[in-house]
Amino acid sequence: MARTNPVWRTLNMTNPKIIFAAMVLYVSYAMPVAAEWIDGKIVVLQGLDKITARITTLTTAIDTPLRFGTLQLTVNRCAFRPPEEPPENVAFLTILDRGHDLSLAPKSVFTGWMFSSSPAVSAMEHPVYDITLLSCRAQ
Repeated sequence: MARTNPVWRTLNMTNPKIIFAAMVLYVSYAMPVAAEWIDGKIVVLQGLDKITARITTLTTAIDTPLRFGTLQLTVNRCAFRPPEEPPENVAFLTILDRGHDLSLAPKSVFTGWMFSSSPAVSAMEHPVYDITLLSCRAQ
């Protein structure tokens, strides 16, 4: 039984125009477009002193060292997603433990990325202090 119906000939998938149109529709609708990260200038961190159970909100600019207890924190870069995307803040931090004796060389405690949405992914391991990224802001 031959298919001579003109509608069937139009929908025939061997037609290159139909295949191209189907590929264009797939690429434009099925594949998500990644949003650009927005670079931030100000970082808001939360510091916990486990001995006294005090929580402190720390605000610092990029590449400006900040002291919290015996720790010296430096944020090298931070970025955040645009408002129309799911909220996410990331920051690359360098944390040194200077100790109480400033004549000794500082020890590197943490170097890496922290994520505000999932702080346990790359947590800082320290017996006295916890540092968590809260947000990254443009101003």
